[in-house]
Amino acid sequence: MANSKLYKGSLTTIILKLLSEHDKMYGYEITQKVKALTKGELQITEGALYPSLHKLEAEGLLDVEVAKVDNRLRKYYKLTEKGTTETVNKLSELEQYIATLQTLINPKLSY
Repeated sequence: MANSKLYKGSLTTIILKLLSEHDKMYGYEITQKVKALTKGELQITEGALYPSLHKLEAEGLLDVEVAKVDNRLRKYYKLTEKGTTETVNKLSELEQYIATLQTLINPKLSY
């Protein structure tokens, strides 16, 4: 995507959505999943991802599990019950926002 600023406001929702579809994920796995699903259009940097993950954890939306993998510690993130509820809310907000933008961009297609 030419303008990465467009997705930065949606990063939290992207993270929550992915975690709602997977039991648990680690940071690099999240970045790669987004890259694969969007065929490279969205590429989340570690500098954007980890502050968002830490914020979501601090808000009680994520739990963290630490596991030893190949002689190193890996943090796995998963949704809490509160995180699951917030995911539904965030997705609804994003869908409404996209619909509003669509009305502005192409009013002929609006219903």
